[in-house]
Amino acid sequence: MSTETISNTAPAKNKPKWLRVKLPTGKKYTELRGLVNKYDLHTICTSGSCPNMGECWAEGTATFMILGNICTRSCGFCGVKTGRPETIDWEEPEKVARSIKLMNIKHAVITSVDRDDLKDMGSIIWAETVKAVRRMNPTTTMETLIPDFQGIERHIDRIVEVSPEVVSHNMETVRRLTREVRIQAKYDRSLQVLKYLKDQGINRTKSGIMLGLGEKEEEVIETLHDLKENNVDIVTIGQYLQPSKKHLPVKQFITPDQFKKYEDIGKELGFRHVESGALVRSSYKAHKHIE
Repeated sequence: MSTETISNTAPAKNKPKWLRVKLPTGKKYTELRGLVNKYDLHTICTSGSCPNMGECWAEGTATFMILGNICTRSCGFCGVKTGRPETIDWEEPEKVARSIKLMNIKHAVITSVDRDDLKDMGSIIWAETVKAVRRMNPTTTMETLIPDFQGIERHIDRIVEVSPEVVSHNMETVRRLTREVRIQAKYDRSLQVLKYLKDQGINRTKSGIMLGLGEKEEEVIETLHDLKENNVDIVTIGQYLQPSKKHLPVKQFITPDQFKKYEDIGKELGFRHVESGALVRSSYKAHKHIE
């Protein structure tokens, strides 16, 4: 590891002070939390205990996961269960659209587990969900954080056809660590998916990476260059936190100064938006990414 990287990390033992999170508060948060509990609405914000939940909800943004909560992949960083998924709920698009309406969401982020068990990789439900949200919430804007669909273009085309305001697909980590961090994924395939989306006319494409898994500074910069070369518009950079002892350990806690350095590099490269910070997640300040 380079000297530069070592000087801008903290030992991965106790969480540093910059990772301390205030409990969400405020009238808007209290109202939305009440709705979520009353109607048993499923958001990643609550199930994933997102540190930015209060801030995002106050700004009218929330994240919803479709296609169940069991993933066919076994990424070393992810807290979602791995196994044999349940059958498809074809009413899910309408349920998500109703949730967004009940919560009066201005900007919705929709994501999903990987469904490699399905012939269409779940792309039909994806497209139907976007359509349902548009029908029921015509003023709500959307970001779709999609899986790679194994790089199969006819499945990706279903997302292109419904044309969400932002289409995101996360790289998650640098090239060297991809096999360890995203066992069934491929670094170059993810880049190809992002390039294909842009080539097919998606106005804003987006990707995110986590830090603290043992990557070197030069590898992070290389990933930023790769994303820019494939015409990605928006990048998020955050700190990896271990969901459980069964998951990959945190190797470093990246300092605020180092996150700021990556933000500056991203801006110099010409990305439309760069969100870089310890508590940044894929959907952080997502509503600003359509401006």
